[in-house]
Amino acid sequence: MRRISRFLFVVVAAILSTGISFSQKLETLFYTVDNEQCFESFASNIRSIDIVGPQSYKFDEYGTMWGSIDKRILDLSRKHNVKVMPLVVNAGFDQPAFHRLLHDPAAQERAVQAMLDACRSHNLYGIQFDFENIHITDKDVFTEFYKKTADVLHANGFAISIAAVPRTGDQIGPSEYHKWIFEYWRGAYDYKALAEIGDFISLMTYDQHTHRTTPGPVAGIPWMEAVIAFVLKDVPASKISLGLPFYSYRWYPAYQNNQAHVWGRSLDYLEAKGIAERYQARFQWDDVEKVHLARYSNADLNEYIYLEDARSFQAKLGLVKKYGFRGISVWRLGHEDPDVWKPLNEGRR
Repeated sequence: MRRISRFLFVVVAAILSTGISFSQKLETLFYTVDNEQCFESFASNIRSIDIVGPQSYKFDEYGTMWGSIDKRILDLSRKHNVKVMPLVVNAGFDQPAFHRLLHDPAAQERAVQAMLDACRSHNLYGIQFDFENIHITDKDVFTEFYKKTADVLHANGFAISIAAVPRTGDQIGPSEYHKWIFEYWRGAYDYKALAEIGDFISLMTYDQHTHRTTPGPVAGIPWMEAVIAFVLKDVPASKISLGLPFYSYRWYPAYQNNQAHVWGRSLDYLEAKGIAERYQARFQWDDVEKVHLARYSNADLNEYIYLEDARSFQAKLGLVKKYGFRGISVWRLGHEDPDVWKPLNEGRR
């Protein structure tokens, strides 16, 4: 018995010395917007939430910040020890306006001070950058702005993170669409530098397909793995919070601006299920993409829904475990299949 006890002691000691744990806690960040559906989901599932990210604050070209955080979220977070890390965005994802801010030192100073003031006023955990539609030529000045903000927040005891648009490489791709989305959306994020500067990166591994593309999954597993493989070349897994979608997507014919075209939009789980029921559509599981797909006829024209539900969410959680990421960043509360909370709750018992 003594030999066995000593053997177990040596094994445990060896494991602890390597930094490996038997069960690593998953850090969960969930985004909210200002509506009751979001708030109700937040309040109902708060025990599974470590960080809440309200999309609260906006900036204009002068570095002027406006917005607010729902007091109910602040109060509940304080009561349940949930960290509050609001998002700051360039209003309307206006690229020219954000370009002017990035090239105006006085506007940047005003913006940094506003973020620090918000952290102090509400006792926040920190701030998350969610600036998007940044032209690739502003890549370096954007990184400098992030560092300037990080230096100030860190010096005052606050955290900083960034929601980064994903890409699978630095090659533009075969089409005009690939060129446009790389130059205007994906190429401006220096993952290596951003990871070194901030506390973590929320890697937005969703929006693989949108209203601008052909129908397809919001976040197919093969595409997510391609993004992950590229980012892990420069960023340690411990600094990555993997972006997961709660929302689904529907494609259908549309007519706008005197022109007919294919359109798509995001929708929540209940709406997606309701549309499928209305048109008697059957969801089929795609075992490659790990998502459900329904194709159905609406007055002789095909429409498509790619459904994000508990099964697809579980498949994506598998990537977090596979690569040892620090956690997940989920867009957004209120869109989910209620069953997604089961594996998250079980992991906290």
